[in-house]
Amino acid sequence: MIAYLSGKLLEKSANSVIVDIGGVGYDVSIPLSTFYELGEVGDDVQLRIYTHVREDAIQLFGFSTVRERDLYLKLISVQGIGAKSGIAMLSGMNADEIIAAIRSDNLAKLTAIPGVGRKTAERLVIELRDKVGELAASAAAVPGSPRLKTAGEADAFDDALSALVNLGYQRNAAEKAIQDIRREGADQNVQKILRAALQRLAK
Repeated sequence: MIAYLSGKLLEKSANSVIVDIGGVGYDVSIPLSTFYELGEVGDDVQLRIYTHVREDAIQLFGFSTVRERDLYLKLISVQGIGAKSGIAMLSGMNADEIIAAIRSDNLAKLTAIPGVGRKTAERLVIELRDKVGELAASAAAVPGSPRLKTAGEADAFDDALSALVNLGYQRNAAEKAIQDIRREGADQNVQKILRAALQRLAK
């Protein structure tokens, strides 16, 4: 079972990376919280890994910190939260926000995430309210995310839209959020666009 990968960042997108280790490329699905922490292609990368084994496939899910992976494992232990839903949750909110929402019984915030209905949100609160306390207590300061570069602003908007749709957001809603951000005219990269869009979609 793969639990950790360390190598060169061969390719990256908002939803996945390819890590080159000794000439072998590992395709790893990641949440946006991990994407924000990535360097540039060619940089060294270290990821904590959850290996998801199914009858027809083996999938790798990568996280920038042990705490993030541990929260993910708790999330997918709840009925109704699958491997991809857990990634969507960590893409829609950071670990601190998820922990706070669960501990404060904030169902409205949890159900704003694609794929999380009211019953699933209620199960998250009931089953994890006490279990996430240890993760909240072990919270540590995280260095600021590096500024991510893109090939061009148009590409950045397209990449952000693709990432939102892949996470389960309705295309129309995602496009509207992206268009609103584009109209603001500020200098944008994929990281900033995704964060701003997720804030709009969570309202």
